[in-house]
Amino acid sequence: MLTGKRACEADVEEDGVVIEEVSKKARGEESVISSTSGALAEGYNRGSLMDYEVANGKNSMEIDEDLHSRQLAVYGRETMRRLFASSVLVSGLQGLGAEIAKNLVLAGVKSITLHDEGKVELWDLSSNFYLSEDDIGKNRAMACVQKLQELNNTVIISTITGALSKEQLSYFQAVVFTDISLEKAIEFDDYCHNHQPPIAFIKSEIRGLFGSVFCDFGPMFTVVDVNGEEPHTGIIASISNDCPALVSCVDDEWLEFQDGDLVIFSEVQGMIELNDGKPRKVVNARPYSFALEEDTTGFGTYNRGGIVTQVKQPKVLQFKPLRDALRDPGDFLLSDFSKLDRSPLLHLAFQALDAFRHEFGHFPAPGSEEDAQKLTNFAVSINERKSNCNLEEIDRKLLYHFASGSRAVLNPMAAMFGGIVGQEVMKACSGKFHPLFQFFYFDSVESLLPEPLDPNDLKPLNSRYDAQISVFGAKLQKKMEEANAFIIGSGALGCEFLKNLALMGVSCSQKGKLTITDDDVIEKSNLSRQFLFRDWNIGQAKSTVAAAAAAAINPSFHIEALQNRASPETENVFDDTFWGA
Repeated sequence: MLTGKRACEADVEEDGVVIEEVSKKARGEESVISSTSGALAEGYNRGSLMDYEVANGKNSMEIDEDLHSRQLAVYGRETMRRLFASSVLVSGLQGLGAEIAKNLVLAGVKSITLHDEGKVELWDLSSNFYLSEDDIGKNRAMACVQKLQELNNTVIISTITGALSKEQLSYFQAVVFTDISLEKAIEFDDYCHNHQPPIAFIKSEIRGLFGSVFCDFGPMFTVVDVNGEEPHTGIIASISNDCPALVSCVDDEWLEFQDGDLVIFSEVQGMIELNDGKPRKVVNARPYSFALEEDTTGFGTYNRGGIVTQVKQPKVLQFKPLRDALRDPGDFLLSDFSKLDRSPLLHLAFQALDAFRHEFGHFPAPGSEEDAQKLTNFAVSINERKSNCNLEEIDRKLLYHFASGSRAVLNPMAAMFGGIVGQEVMKACSGKFHPLFQFFYFDSVESLLPEPLDPNDLKPLNSRYDAQISVFGAKLQKKMEEANAFIIGSGALGCEFLKNLALMGVSCSQKGKLTITDDDVIEKSNLSRQFLFRDWNIGQAKSTVAAAAAAAINPSFHIEALQNRASPETENVFDDTFWGA
């Protein structure tokens, strides 16, 4: 019987697949939720969800409006229903995979299967907020599942700890891979692309200060609602009896129609033929007027009144499979127009890193000129094999930075890309909002110090911050640990900031201190996005609970929680002594 709370009680391994049962005592009540194998049989997908719903006394299409009020406002009821019916695979539970899984559990998909064959390493503690030193040596997916389940007990969470076969992908609407070779990614993407119906395939990586996303939602993916906005409207001022007919609207505000839009008319007096509800195409759109692809010379003469309303149209996107997109990526999605030439180089760099790992079996060493040169050689070789879109010049300094930090999964990068990929999964499952098409690359190389770092400063110290040290160096790490910081607000952003700072080691020495203040208390609606809170925290002070949760992520976090509003009335609390500390 599946009821409301969770924890790890037993696990059985069959052919590399872990079947676990999660149970937990909370508030003095013992209740169990079962997390079953990720190698899902068809009967599990269609049958056990119903068992789960019956046991919990709810219908799968019910929406908890208190919990998901913000999501309902953005996505709407029908989109939420599609999301609640979706099963997702997340492969690779380093920092990026943990962020993606956390976001999807909070969003409330039907089920998530976590896949990872690897064991927890000390480096993982720099970015995965659900791992601790006690988890080192355990399977990553198994170490995360209990804490992920606590976020939302209506989501079925399961694990796969052995090798993944492409046939297993058929049980999911979307699959996400965060640590996979290009060869395997191409094999899996081919299967997903050609499957009927297609399975949304997303590949994303974090390599130091560099990140990538690739999306393939199939050969014919329909976007039901491109932008989520209400249909645009206009108040009609005049309509000509012409071919094409000119429609003018009142000049109170600009029309937001574009050429090719379809519109319908209502309440038109005189030219009543337009009130038939038939969609008509807009041409020659202007700020206060547009033309219709229609002859109105035989219509009645326009008298007065009328409203014109946009008809929202689905959009069909033809995604290319990964094997084709690697050779011909098309236009990259840009986020920084000062780096217009950066995406093609990073497209090359990520392929070169895959070749390096395949050849040598490891990542380039931090600060190693030799390894950086080897990666550059791979990049040059791949570039020379391109016949139509090869780069004329390769930035070797950028490739050095890419190679040097490539083993590290940094928390800030994982947090950013976890949000992006989580949204892409929701688009794939719901059909709402235009998806990423198809490659996105990002770097924050400007975050590095301007002067070159001593390779000795990048060497690991057998510390939970070793991944971060491999990029920024031990000296900067020490400065962050001794920093004094102040955060106002511990809501959705505040929870994320606390998590990020705890993982980065900010204020994690006796010389450093972080103060957080918030005069609010936790409500049920907070639980779907403020991930440091649980249902048993409702009614408690946000800052106190958030501080305790952040300290659990990193026991060295030196943090103080206050319940004061930051305002002129509390200047006696936040006085000169406070600001000068």
